[in-house]
Amino acid sequence: MTALIDDYDTALFDLDGVVYLGPAAVDGAADGLRALRNRGTRVGFVTNNAARPPAAVAEHLKQLGIAATAHDIVTSAQAGAELAARRVAAGSKVLAVGGDGVWQALEEVGLVGVGSAEDRPVAVLQGFGFDLTWNQLNEAAIAIHRGAHWVATNTDPTRPTERGIVPGNGAAVDAVRQAVDVDPEVAGKPYRPLVEATITRLDARHPIFVGDRLDTDIAGAATVGIDSMLVLSGTHGAADLVAADPGTRPTHLGFDLRELLRPARVLAERPGEVSCGRQTAVIDSGRVALVGTPQERDGAVDALWATANLCWRATDLGWQVDPTPAIAMVSPVLSRR
Repeated sequence: MTALIDDYDTALFDLDGVVYLGPAAVDGAADGLRALRNRGTRVGFVTNNAARPPAAVAEHLKQLGIAATAHDIVTSAQAGAELAARRVAAGSKVLAVGGDGVWQALEEVGLVGVGSAEDRPVAVLQGFGFDLTWNQLNEAAIAIHRGAHWVATNTDPTRPTERGIVPGNGAAVDAVRQAVDVDPEVAGKPYRPLVEATITRLDARHPIFVGDRLDTDIAGAATVGIDSMLVLSGTHGAADLVAADPGTRPTHLGFDLRELLRPARVLAERPGEVSCGRQTAVIDSGRVALVGTPQERDGAVDALWATANLCWRATDLGWQVDPTPAIAMVSPVLSRR
């Protein structure tokens, strides 16, 4: 069977919301990744979460039944540390704000992590940490006021967990930004450094990026000019997808990462309607509706993909359309477990 992945030599995966949700694997992730590797696909993991060093992330993946080594994983802390190393002299002191992943990344590039602005750091590397304190944010603001170059590992406003959506590193970066007069240099998605570092490490010639966020994962793939697939196992869902602007629209859509092992979804476009599989979305008096009601998950994903592409086409032509009726029909089916 021809699979979507057959058009690519490498699959790059975001982790939170794609491979796992907190301590638990996303349904089917382990089997899907195993099947991809059995087909000869290179696999890499690209995470904006800077809390843990790659070895710890690899150990977590192995506990979930997913083969991984530290070499397979590139974190935004590593990309951020490399950015900092380009801006300051080797051996310089850098204020480390975040978890072990931030501290280790600085050490890997020959910089000295410190915990206080009184240590006179010449740069600040701010990333996510499970035990992040308000005092760390205070130290960051003080160091930046004193002239330290500010690097943020990422600016994701939220983070998906097994219990729901919670604040991400972007919320902490915003807190510091309220107290200083400069913006940080950002390493993680949707900016280029993190994705480019992973492509280089894996020697990927034609990769696809799989993520659950339009504003970071999908936009990051677009920034470096590679294809992408949005999965619905994490942060962004139907309403987010249909409202996506041109820079955050995925090449493909899947319920989860196992979509890579299926044939690519094919669209058929006609005036005022778009079809995918047996599902058709139409514009009727400015509202987007479905012809028929999808009863199972694959049909709902087809319907959502048709709806999204119809809405994007209409928006690009300057039309105002209301996707609410179509979204209301697919959302209950997609939410079934």
